[in-house]
Amino acid sequence: MTNHSLSSTERQKEILEMISRHKRVSVLDICQRFSVSEATARRDLEYMDEHEMIQRVYGGAIAMDSKPLEVPIIDRQDMNCEQKRRIGQETAKLINNGETIFLGSGTTVLEVSRALMHHKNLTIITNSLPVLNTLSKTDNRIICLGGSLRTSELSFIGHITEQSISEFRADKVIIGTPAISLEHGLTHEYMPETMTDRAVLKISSTVIVVADHSKFERVATSFLAPIEKIDTIVTDDELPVELAAAIQERGVRLILSTKE
Repeated sequence: MTNHSLSSTERQKEILEMISRHKRVSVLDICQRFSVSEATARRDLEYMDEHEMIQRVYGGAIAMDSKPLEVPIIDRQDMNCEQKRRIGQETAKLINNGETIFLGSGTTVLEVSRALMHHKNLTIITNSLPVLNTLSKTDNRIICLGGSLRTSELSFIGHITEQSISEFRADKVIIGTPAISLEHGLTHEYMPETMTDRAVLKISSTVIVVADHSKFERVATSFLAPIEKIDTIVTDDELPVELAAAIQERGVRLILSTKE
């Protein structure tokens, strides 16, 4: 029985129950169930997706993965921390004084920012609060993008962020990723972040991906870019030799950080 007099909160609660039962719901299902327009159904799903209640997919939504690839940033700080520190130091060697760079969110990019503390005359664009806090202690020029705060990542994403980033051009873009594979490229679990990262990739022809070995040959729901879009990958020396060779065969520069 339909009831189009429900408030948006009540309707979203019932949508969540539908997804819980069926694992997926379409925009058409919501329109028929609640006698609402497609625009209303999409607004409900977008709101629920932004608040990480569901995961938006083409034409509808699915349940959030109970075992996400990417746990909140605070809980990731102690994961593979030595490898991430070395990756950060190797990546900093690729940055020249005076350049304009974009630094994305995540714990590995945060290590890059820590390794840049002694660089001079950089212009650093970022949507990451931890990166901003780290580099605010330097004399470099810092540009922080506004937008909707994703609390689990402490990063700004969404339409406002994407509009802001389109105003800039950078010598190099440095981003992390929760999943990267030869076949499927870079993927994310959270679609709004994917959309923001797509805007980021447009501001430079030099894209550097920083990721420890655990992020490879994993696939998430939302496609960001093919592996050939990447100029350089900086990872650690625990990456399997065969996979390293296959990545280089795709024309991607691969840098392996080694133990000191």
